[in-house]
Amino acid sequence: MIGHLINTDIYGRDILKVYLEYREKNFNFLEKAKNLFIENLDNVLIVTCFPIPPMQIAETDGPPGAVALYRAIERLGGRAEILTCEKISSALRGFKINFAKKPRVNQYSLLISVETPGRAKDGKYYSMSGLEIEMSPFDELFFQAKELGVPTIGIGDGGNEIGMGNIAEIVKKYVKFGDKITSIVKVDELILSAVSNWGAYGLIAQASLEVGKNLLRDWDEEKVLRALVSEGVIDGVIKKPQLSVDGIPLEVHKRFLNLLNSIIESKIR
Repeated sequence: MIGHLINTDIYGRDILKVYLEYREKNFNFLEKAKNLFIENLDNVLIVTCFPIPPMQIAETDGPPGAVALYRAIERLGGRAEILTCEKISSALRGFKINFAKKPRVNQYSLLISVETPGRAKDGKYYSMSGLEIEMSPFDELFFQAKELGVPTIGIGDGGNEIGMGNIAEIVKKYVKFGDKITSIVKVDELILSAVSNWGAYGLIAQASLEVGKNLLRDWDEEKVLRALVSEGVIDGVIKKPQLSVDGIPLEVHKRFLNLLNSIIESKIR
């Protein structure tokens, strides 16, 4: 149920078609990701930052999900760090977060990417519209993780993020500019969602059912969004700093979280 909910297609994007085919091949993707998550909480690196071209300004999708995961890991007795771009770390400086500066992959028990560009077959990074993205090669850490045997989870919603290499052929089949923008970066478990923040919340919700405790109960997305927007972080669709994510108003995200919380509470009573 949660896997379906996080793929609720508000505006009819092509990613719904990707999800429907992905579900046929990997129906229990969220359960598998949850298991990998729960089993590797000792020292987690969460990676997030998606610059929107041509301005190359970070967007509001990704960081809220990353912070929510960070808090959930803490509540589960684990430890986490967030690797992100300067604008995001500056915006989140008041949230008591440990930020990674020069992470060494072998120090971590798990890597999670939330809405982070993954390189395409030509080695470049692209937006959904096929424009080139300028950013640090965060995805290199996931190649290193594969070599070192460090588990990885990718969360994305467009086909151009870290982890989408798992379903590259499906993305190319349905997503506009897919042959150009599709990421080649693979992960151990991929969470596909209509909004990447929702994918992160879905993972937390699934973990909540496992441990019998609602890890999303006190989550305040608006507080994080306000901090991001105050620093000039933009909605990736509207391309302006406002309280929305992927063109979807804050109120819709609040209602989504209310529904997700209701599902969790009904299952853990």
